Amino acid sequence: MGNAPAISPLVIFLASIFTSNMVLANFLGMCSFISVSTEYRTASGLGKAVALVMVFTTTLNWLIYHFIMIPLGLDYLRYLIFIIVIAATVQIIEMVMDRYLPDLHMKLGIFLPLITVNCAILGISLFMVIRSYGFLQTLLFGLGSGLGWWLAIAALAAIREKMAGNQLPRGLDGPAITFIITGIMALAFVGFSGIFVVM
Repeated sequence: MGNAPAISPLVIFLASIFTSNMVLANFLGMCSFISVSTEYRTASGLGKAVALVMVFTTTLNWLIYHFIMIPLGLDYLRYLIFIIVIAATVQIIEMVMDRYLPDLHMKLGIFLPLITVNCAILGISLFMVIRSYGFLQTLLFGLGSGLGWWLAIAALAAIREKMAGNQLPRGLDGPAITFIITGIMALAFVGFSGIFVVM
């Protein structure tokens, strides 16, 4: 806890949205990013759910890691415990969505419980351990990463929805154009590289 890197939490927050975006820079969480990005409203709903899970799980995992696992010498169990925390958080969010947002819950279908195995969420918890982030750095890293993932999937869904009625060459229809758009978005986000740098 005492050896946190001397990086401003605000820089970590902004970098995790733009230059170190989990999906466009680290390519984590690509399966649901590609699959659910056909309709803006559904993609935005999933993005919000993923952002919420990222913030809660990263913060909880930091607290559990530093106040329970390290004092008890159980840090070798971090993968298992982090995944249990992620699964429990996703289950709670799924129950809340089923109760209060049934339409969105139906549209997300299998992708909602699959947030549990979204590698971006586990990746954030592991990055905060590897990089030795302090509590505030971890909180803003989780929030920024969640907002960055939401921004990326919402932007991709908006572009795909806009292109839905257009005629595309046969070879570009479907997944091909999605990967091209994702690559162009990744290049656009890399354009912020000189502003925020986090290793």
